[in-house]
Amino acid sequence: MTSSTHTNYGFVTLVSIVAAVGGLLFGYDTSVISGAIGFMQTKFHLNSAMQGWVVSCLLIGAIIGAALAGFLSDRFGRKKMLIISGLLFTIGSIISALSPTINLFVIARIIGGIGIGISSTLVPLYIAEIAPSKNRGRLVSLNQLAVVIGISAIYFVNKAIVNAGDQSWDVNYSWRWMLGCGLIPGLLFVFLLLLVPESPRWLEKQGFDEKAFKLLEKINGTDQAKKELADIKNSIQKEASGSIRLLFKPGFRIALIIGVVLAILQQVTGINAIMYYAPEIFKKVGAGTNASLTETIIVGLVNFLFTLVSLWLIDKVGRKTLLIIGSAVMTISLAVVGFEFSSAHPNGTLVLFFILLFVAAFAVSFGPIVWLVIAEIFPTNIRGRATAIASVALWLADFVVSQFFPILLGKTGPATTFFIFAILSLFAFIFSATVVRETKGKSLEEIETEWSTH
Repeated sequence: MTSSTHTNYGFVTLVSIVAAVGGLLFGYDTSVISGAIGFMQTKFHLNSAMQGWVVSCLLIGAIIGAALAGFLSDRFGRKKMLIISGLLFTIGSIISALSPTINLFVIARIIGGIGIGISSTLVPLYIAEIAPSKNRGRLVSLNQLAVVIGISAIYFVNKAIVNAGDQSWDVNYSWRWMLGCGLIPGLLFVFLLLLVPESPRWLEKQGFDEKAFKLLEKINGTDQAKKELADIKNSIQKEASGSIRLLFKPGFRIALIIGVVLAILQQVTGINAIMYYAPEIFKKVGAGTNASLTETIIVGLVNFLFTLVSLWLIDKVGRKTLLIIGSAVMTISLAVVGFEFSSAHPNGTLVLFFILLFVAAFAVSFGPIVWLVIAEIFPTNIRGRATAIASVALWLADFVVSQFFPILLGKTGPATTFFIFAILSLFAFIFSATVVRETKGKSLEEIETEWSTH
């Protein structure tokens, strides 16, 4: 018998790690294109607009996947939909690597993107629904750590593949290997998901009381499981209709605004422009191909290290405080990069330093916390669909940035581009300080009750 007060951290952490492998796919697939796009541009003679489309077509799939994920996961379960996301990612990786034409490549990337959209929406939600309140921030943020590991790993994979042959090899084959290697984490994710349970909150919503209780008991012990199950039942009964109209009630309307606005701000403050186009940015300050790829690897390592810092701080300092500090540092960093690019001879070392500072600040704040807050703030009955709304907003913003960044960079130059990102980061600072509410240490049902009483 499980102790009446014991929290089974080993079990919860293991389940969270398995789910977070979905983040690895997310990081891998969104960043693999950074190493491939230059060679694909030569291979398929892509102009700036087409180059932006090749990078951002994945995000069309992600928008579709995120839009479907909420409704389908509320109906069929978080676990089943995560398995489907892994299969779609795997299929997309294989077809994109073998594509003889740019049109088939785009279709393959959209298929993989649907998988990414589903997993990016459901992994944080699934972990939030299974994690104990006091560790929920850290456990949900394992997803962001996995995203960053995927981003960092692909920089090393790209560099190794590029070094395996000459320029002709790179243009014809290296990008295919970069994309095809996604098969490995995709299949790993599907296999590992077969070993984890369904979300206890979803089980209870479907009427599987005994299964939900046994899982909660395994996580937190008998006494806490009884209390938590009672809270979940009460929450479900209070909002029995499960209608999306619930989000437009006075209290939950603020939750929806916070979720959607934070999701958009995570993207439009410039992180993915830097991640997708880092080699091209560093070439603007005179770095050669190898040097720019090396500096891109440094960006990935900083992202990884400061995501670890965020895992340590998130349940201690709180969500709101980290968002405020992070967005302040992001604003300053982007402004300095903009000023450097506006000078006749930008200092490459200074540009690298402040881009790294921006990435560090983002990794501690907006990187993990936005996904966490989106997974925490919505009511149990419609959490899947509500999370999907915020995720669709996030992916739409990501699409706009990745589609138009190369055009903006080409027409207005890097200085104006980074000043725009700095202004958006300033807005993120103001929004975090004035609108976002703290959710540290509260159960999902307590958070829901707070919204319903405002």
